Amino acid sequence: MSESVSATPPSPAEHTCWLPRHRKSPGAARRELRRFLADHPRSENLLPTGELLLSELVTNSVQHARTARGRLIQIRFGIADSLLRIEVHDADSEKPTLRGTSGSEEAGRGLLLVHELASQWGCCPRVGGIGKFVWCHVSPDAAAA
Repeated sequence: MSESVSATPPSPAEHTCWLPRHRKSPGAARRELRRFLADHPRSENLLPTGELLLSELVTNSVQHARTARGRLIQIRFGIADSLLRIEVHDADSEKPTLRGTSGSEEAGRGLLLVHELASQWGCCPRVGGIGKFVWCHVSPDAAAA
């Protein structure tokens, strides 16, 4: 009796990594997401919107989280039922607020993009009580602006 061996190993269901609070971290996060999605069949429809929303969430954490020097940002991705889940964890317990912007403002649209393009999103306290994580779900049907 012969065993059937798959030519490619199964895709990991989840990926987690830590990034510094630095202006280059959104780019590093996008590279991590591209590597993660490269191993998943039919994920090409998740990538454009996933990259945009991940970049916005990491940028918000870098720019707005009030944390002690040296604290890291954790990013986590997972795929279930063809939805991409993105989480960005930081040590600041302050929840982000969705606010309207005028057409002349150059900043402040990150959460608005998340709100409009994610199929769901939210913010939760982290286990252990230090900080929060902001999460969103990206559907393969979503189209990046």
